[in-house]
Amino acid sequence: MTKKKDLQLAKTLNRVAVVITIIVLLLVGMMRRVKIDLGIDFSFLPPVYSTLNAIAAVVLIAALVFIKQKKVELHRKAIYLAIMCSIVFLLMYVLYHFTTPETLYCKEGNIRYVYFTLLITHIVLAAVSLPLILFTFIRAYTNQIDRHKKMARWVYPIWLYVAVTGPIVYFMLKDCY
Repeated sequence: MTKKKDLQLAKTLNRVAVVITIIVLLLVGMMRRVKIDLGIDFSFLPPVYSTLNAIAAVVLIAALVFIKQKKVELHRKAIYLAIMCSIVFLLMYVLYHFTTPETLYCKEGNIRYVYFTLLITHIVLAAVSLPLILFTFIRAYTNQIDRHKKMARWVYPIWLYVAVTGPIVYFMLKDCY
């Protein structure tokens, strides 16, 4: 593609990223208030989507190693895999929370402070990271490599933190299901 076509595509994809972000954030905001009875028990989903988050974290680390080794194609494939893990995670997460009552944290003592600190930072950074991940990806996809690198340097650690803390929060909450 020419640079002009790349920039036009980036502009279109940026709009799509904004719409996706708004839809996802609205859905996540509604999950605690709206429950849908599909007649199916989705209680098996938390360990599955937590595993997907953990896989995304491992793949993100591999992607960083690949790009440091200048293995751009392996980096690209790893990022595609991390994004796919995150998309499937998000679909399962939303399905679970729309169909299943909320699980409250059941432990007492200082561990509650650790749990809620991790949970709150995880939720806030997950919401913030969604559009940032999409915009960073769009920069690479549309050959704006310098802009991609600048964004990735600070978006990557946020995405990795979210991917790592998700399974940690799950394991801390596991006994409360």
